[in-house]
Amino acid sequence: MKNETVKQMPAEVKTRKQFQGVVSSDKMKDTVVVVVKRYFQHPKYKKFISRSKKFMAHDAGNTKKIGDAVTIEECAPISRHKRFKIVS
Repeated sequence: MKNETVKQMPAEVKTRKQFQGVVSSDKMKDTVVVVVKRYFQHPKYKKFISRSKKFMAHDAGNTKKIGDAVTIEECAPISRHKRFKIVS
């Protein structure tokens, strides 16, 4: 058999999810609750719908306060409920 070289494809870099929202709670240590709102059209009925979801995000140093607009990014699990960190 001949020595065949196998070319490996470069691993795809997955982009992390980012959401923009507003801080709704800062009562925990190094954690804030961010409300992310989205506005979309229903696929069948074509009505526009507003939905919101709360995410717990890591805030090292408790720098964010209630009402601050923030961007959160997906990361490795930090605790049982935290899977996001604050980017800005």
